[in-house]
Amino acid sequence: MRKKECPSCAMEIDAKASTCPVCGYEFTGFSPWIKWVAIGLIILFLLYMIL
Repeated sequence: MRKKECPSCAMEIDAKASTCPVCGYEFTGFSPWIKWVAIGLIILFLLYMIL
């Protein structure tokens, strides 16, 4: 069974868990591509403001 570490309490929990059963930390469910889209939009906004 795959495990992941909770960033809040450092307990090893099931990799498929959406919340930590120990401390209640909620793992985000967004895809990694959303992060890159957000970074791209921020860069475009900053370039627009500079130019």
